[in-house]
Amino acid sequence: MPIYKGAQYDIGIFRAGSIARKKRKESYFMTKKINLAVIGLGNRGCWVIENVLLKMPDVHVAAVCDVYEDRVAAMIKNTAGAEDGAAQGFTDYRQALSLPGLDGALVFSSWETHGEISMFAIAQGIPVGSDVGSEFSLTGCQRLVDTFERTKTPYMLLENCCYGREELLATAMARAGLFGQIVHCAGSYSHDLRQEVAWGIENRHYRFKNYQHRCCENYPTHELGPIAKLLNINRGNRIVSVSSMASKAAGLKEYIRQQAQEKAVPEYMKETDFAQGDIVTTMLKCAGGETILLRLDTTLPRFYSRDFTVRGTKGMYEQATNSVFIEGTHSEKYFEPVRSYQELINNAVEYEADYLPPIWKDISAEAQAAGHGGMDYFVFRAFADAIKKKTDMPIDVYDAAVWMAVSVLSEQSIQTGGAPQAMPDFTQGAWQSRKPADVTEL
Repeated sequence: MPIYKGAQYDIGIFRAGSIARKKRKESYFMTKKINLAVIGLGNRGCWVIENVLLKMPDVHVAAVCDVYEDRVAAMIKNTAGAEDGAAQGFTDYRQALSLPGLDGALVFSSWETHGEISMFAIAQGIPVGSDVGSEFSLTGCQRLVDTFERTKTPYMLLENCCYGREELLATAMARAGLFGQIVHCAGSYSHDLRQEVAWGIENRHYRFKNYQHRCCENYPTHELGPIAKLLNINRGNRIVSVSSMASKAAGLKEYIRQQAQEKAVPEYMKETDFAQGDIVTTMLKCAGGETILLRLDTTLPRFYSRDFTVRGTKGMYEQATNSVFIEGTHSEKYFEPVRSYQELINNAVEYEADYLPPIWKDISAEAQAAGHGGMDYFVFRAFADAIKKKTDMPIDVYDAAVWMAVSVLSEQSIQTGGAPQAMPDFTQGAWQSRKPADVTEL
């Protein structure tokens, strides 16, 4: 199977593509199988293709694209055994997205290209699922919204943590009123990424330059997404301001120094100073009066955690201990944190029979094996189903704009000593009348 690039690509296919898109507009929601293009074949893109998409009987990976030809060639080979045959390969996303018969596209490229590629796709009438990552400007966030509103082509931000088992359990409990009136939520992206960031250039990964030049909450959606859904952001509520502060940047330099003692390290790596603070703390204020506390923690040694926490007038949920505290049901017996945790740790399982969403109660072995315990399967299944059924995307363009804008505003806030930055209203007031909508049945 050839890799199409530059002038080698038959321009006639663009004309064919425009005709095909017109016909597809009328019929694609009724087809049994959807054809997808996958843009970006780094670790994430390859994983999703091989462990999720190729195992979905109603999905055909029709096109794969990356700027690196070896990645494209490898994925053509890896898809050769698919029922509908190997994917066609491209090095230019514009050519990949002009392939006739596409029903949707998935974008897994570098952060800075997500918006550009997504906007090109939806301008062509191709529904897009974009991987998570930060935007670099409020203008970029607004352009994405404007493109969607002009074309009405479906767009979904592929935030898998919105489908997390604990996050959805706590959301269902909140919806049932167990925590009372919600006052505060918190979450973190706490994940040791030192090796991934430091060796990014060698591994053709994009985070090195981001950490070199920016200091911000650069990856807010894992922790913010489930919270935003719980608090009905853009659907009866909105984030009004963002305030951030960052610690000094020491973790990556120390890690590289240690690495240099054990193996050869490129000189540029030794000489690089990083702007990204090791710990970034961000506070969001909501129109409903709630506060949201986010923490980015990716360049110091630690265990993985999302620290999803919900606090209300009648109780709380804490992901770190998978514990629930309900007034009148539980009591504070000790003034010692360890003994309190020992009393309540993992008691959330007692609420699963009544509140765990059906998708988690009925999860298949296939879904569990698809990545992140099942979250990956659920988010891509939701994208595919929305295309086939012509329903709204569960995480839409307004969600994407607000969540990614947090990154932009946090950078501005840090530069001004933590001063609050106003969040634009990307819905132009429609948030007041839009009905709440969860990502799945609760």
